[in-house]
Amino acid sequence: MSRPDVTVVVAVYNTMPDLTTCLESLVNQTIGHDRLQIVAVDDGSTDGSGAELDRFAAAYPSVLTVVHQPNSGGPAAPSNRALDLATGRYVFFIGADDHLGREALERLVSAADRWGSDVVLGRMVGVNKRYVHQEIYDRTRSDIDLFDSPLPFSLSNTKLFRRDLVERHHLRFPEDMAVGSDQPFTLEACLRAARISVLADYDYYFAVKRLNSTNITYRSDHLARLECVERIVRFVADMVEPGQRRDAVLRRHFAWEIAKLFRPDYLTLDAETREQVRARVGKLVREYLTDGIRARLDAATRVLVGTAAYGRPEDLLAIIRLTATDGLPSTVVRDQRWFAAFPGFGEAGGLSDEWYELEPAAGRWLAALTAVSVRSVTGPDGDRRVQIFARSPRPDLADLVGGDMTVRVGEADAAVRLLPADPMGTTVEATFRLQDLAADLGPAGTTRAVRVRVADSAAVPVRGFRPPLIHRVVYRDGTRLHLVTINNNHKGHLAFTVWPVTLRRVAARLRRRLPRGGK
Repeated sequence: MSRPDVTVVVAVYNTMPDLTTCLESLVNQTIGHDRLQIVAVDDGSTDGSGAELDRFAAAYPSVLTVVHQPNSGGPAAPSNRALDLATGRYVFFIGADDHLGREALERLVSAADRWGSDVVLGRMVGVNKRYVHQEIYDRTRSDIDLFDSPLPFSLSNTKLFRRDLVERHHLRFPEDMAVGSDQPFTLEACLRAARISVLADYDYYFAVKRLNSTNITYRSDHLARLECVERIVRFVADMVEPGQRRDAVLRRHFAWEIAKLFRPDYLTLDAETREQVRARVGKLVREYLTDGIRARLDAATRVLVGTAAYGRPEDLLAIIRLTATDGLPSTVVRDQRWFAAFPGFGEAGGLSDEWYELEPAAGRWLAALTAVSVRSVTGPDGDRRVQIFARSPRPDLADLVGGDMTVRVGEADAAVRLLPADPMGTTVEATFRLQDLAADLGPAGTTRAVRVRVADSAAVPVRGFRPPLIHRVVYRDGTRLHLVTINNNHKGHLAFTVWPVTLRRVAARLRRRLPRGGK
């Protein structure tokens, strides 16, 4: 038997009925059975997942190898066992509750061969409101760098890896990490890879959020997640010398995993656990949060982690309560410097002022908008347009920003107008032309967040509708039709989804709406 092109590794624990969808997506890959090996390790499942694996193995004996083992407590051990059995030139990891687009493996292997890539990312999309960071998938690129791209925010192992790289460096998953064991594996692979590529031309991977939330990542408590991030931060510190390159990776962990430890559920912890989390996060901040990382964190995250390390515990609780309601502290201006006056600002025992300081001209702070309504309109030339109305809590917004506010979706800029202010704030009107939104659209369509920028500051996403609403409009460009949907994305930000309307898509939508049997 010839060597397969790719081995797919599936670590399985109680993922029915999603496991069936996962396996069907694998055995139906266009790459073909002669180029494919699937190794699935059942980690002591009790819900029938093991029997389902055996059923597929009996139907596809030349493709699927199944191993059963006692439960190990996490995906690391079954993934390692599968790696020991892999024979493909490449290896691909998939969650047992996720599934692939039908052409995914063929496209991934083709790109890796064409470009000589050691790691290839294929665009991931979320299912059931599963959040997937999308910035890395903005376009297809043959060569990206871990340190100057959004890759640190996409460190799951759900990628194609050249197996020679994996075996040469004996990359394996740390089995003593109940959660997050894929990050050290992925980080080291990316650090050692000669070339990393990303494909954004197809929906390769569908990441499913199980509605019963039995996935171990969803169930993990604060201390387990804290231990995971401590391990990862120190792993990065051991692998990368201090400086901008290390900062580029560690920024993700402060902005994401560490910041999430201070979400509102922190308030529900008992006092002893709260103090342990605060103290251990504070230690990470004091050891690894450089001025460079701090400058690139948003104001709320910077103040939260800084207060954990250097501030008062009561201020930390007050800040979490404030941010839990999306509250904005007042803005203080001193000597032409802008500060976010979170609890603790300017008080003895609080942080020093630079933790609260906003970027030059307070651009990101002033750009905080919340969408309130949307409508379709016709322009003076008869062109179709969409108008977004968003609110700022600042009645003096027009005086502060002048005409230097831009609103953008991808490469499409809106015509922006600030309406007359009222005592509660200012409404911003942003009008997009549908032809601009549909320009340069790939065959699979795209979803992009609406972002606003003031002056030269970094762009920030517009907060989505509350309560959520969906607005759809069909746009005709010659003989082509596009469906434009405006709603909230998985992170609660306002987003535009633009899809080309094809007979295949219409038929698929009709099939989903029809009852079984077509009746």
